[in-house]
Amino acid sequence: MELFYNQYGDGPPLIILHGLLGASGNWHTLSRTVFSEHFTVYTVDQRNHGRSPHSDTFTYAAMADDLRAFIDRHDLGAAHVLGHSMGGKTAMQFALTYPERLDHLIVVDMAPRAYPPQHRPLLEALQALDLHPHQSRQDLSDALAKDVPDRRVRQFVLKNLHYERDADGYSWLMNLDVIAEQYANVNVAIDSDTPFHGPTRFLRGGQSDYVTHADVADIRRLFPEAEIVTIDGAAHWVHADRPQALADAVVSFLRSDVRSA
Repeated sequence: MELFYNQYGDGPPLIILHGLLGASGNWHTLSRTVFSEHFTVYTVDQRNHGRSPHSDTFTYAAMADDLRAFIDRHDLGAAHVLGHSMGGKTAMQFALTYPERLDHLIVVDMAPRAYPPQHRPLLEALQALDLHPHQSRQDLSDALAKDVPDRRVRQFVLKNLHYERDADGYSWLMNLDVIAEQYANVNVAIDSDTPFHGPTRFLRGGQSDYVTHADVADIRRLFPEAEIVTIDGAAHWVHADRPQALADAVVSFLRSDVRSA
């Protein structure tokens, strides 16, 4: 599977993986303004998201294989990998499966444990939304407001819309039906009998409950070298809530080996 991506800057490769219902564009600003000063940044659309191909297979094993194929296709050798939320679990799975292809691992606000299906109502609301009668994103946002009252969430998911003037109007870029059908695969735990011993940093939002004290033992079991850093004032979307603090934590970690050499 050949993943869609955007590329920025020059330097060692840094691959960024978005979360559930996200896309590579979620990381455009930080990639263009900060990360590109130090790295060649690849922000990719994971399978069934954004402009990447759709597939009936939607598992972390498959997404880790997609990432390995991406690294091979671009002849990157070993890369830094940063993943947020669902992308964080893809990054964890990749580290445990292909440790030799990974330089540094950064996981943003996600633990390896299983999570409850808290996005199920949102997915059902999106599947129930009839796109065709609506002529603008604002109309669609208004139609979705009863079931998804949080305006910020509506703005986020409606970035997945694609408009074709000569077709039926709006459609979803993401493979919504397969994502909803296989949503249980997004919530599964990541596990392995063999830990990843490379440099690892977990960045958690200080106002988020995605990574708790109870998760630390599991993180240390799978990633013995992991540092766990809290970004104060951030909820789950750490890169949106505290972009500079997150950028500083990423760059300082990835460049620490350079400074000490």
